[in-house]
Amino acid sequence: MKILIIGSRGFIGSHCVAYFESKKFEVWQADVNESSDENFYKINRQNSDYSILFQEHQFDVCINASGSAHVGFSFENPSKDFELNVVNVQKILVAIRDYNPECKFINFSSAAVYGNPKILPITENTPCKPFSPYGFHKLQSELLLTEYHKFFGLNTCSLRVFSAYGPGLKKQLFWDLYQKSLQSDVISLFGTGNETRDFIYIDDLLQIIDLVIEHSTFQGSIYNVASNVGTTIAEAAQVFFKLFSSNKEIVFNEEVKVGDPNNWLADMEILKGKGFQPQFNLHLGLKKYVAWLRENE
Repeated sequence: MKILIIGSRGFIGSHCVAYFESKKFEVWQADVNESSDENFYKINRQNSDYSILFQEHQFDVCINASGSAHVGFSFENPSKDFELNVVNVQKILVAIRDYNPECKFINFSSAAVYGNPKILPITENTPCKPFSPYGFHKLQSELLLTEYHKFFGLNTCSLRVFSAYGPGLKKQLFWDLYQKSLQSDVISLFGTGNETRDFIYIDDLLQIIDLVIEHSTFQGSIYNVASNVGTTIAEAAQVFFKLFSSNKEIVFNEEVKVGDPNNWLADMEILKGKGFQPQFNLHLGLKKYVAWLRENE
């Protein structure tokens, strides 16, 4: 199988490259960052164009792991966030429609499309009420995938990723804990600590991508990507520091960070019906993440 991974130098993209190469797929990469890897296309950061990729090759699958994944950035620069998370997706869809219409297209969306839902667990049919530009832009990208399936017959699928983590991730909660721990023994975090997230380790996310490629109808399909386990931020931080550095004190400032939800817990019944079985709980996943941090200190 021939697969194209756009955003191949990023956190999820780089793991996709390693995973599908291990499965003996013919893997091609595209990214704005340089690479000496074979089968690599450099994308122009200022004026991205994906046509040549699909003119020169016929791919069975294209995974778009590019774009911005930072809620705060979307408030600071909504125009750039829109370009990265909506305009680029539309450009990829046009290129596939024009040159490679049989290609299965997987785009990474986000649980941010749900906003701050009142009822848990969150199913794929939970009303979308984003409360950040990032969440709105991810929802718009999903609508593009629905549009290009409905009107042009493309094979499209959106993955609503909750709180993914693992080796290589240099942002979000666990990276923030690591960075702050290098500066102080007292770690200050937003909120109360009682907020909940549904964490998914990168290897379980890759298992989901594999299942989706094999079993999804690609009819503008949408799937939650999580573990179906709710963990408070306080509990997650405690697990991290038990593994990394036990002499740290965690303090919550009671302030709500703009764009952050209170509680997330995903319903995973659809993907469980396709064979998904999480292999990593938070302790096992963080053990691997901490080992990576120590190797790269």
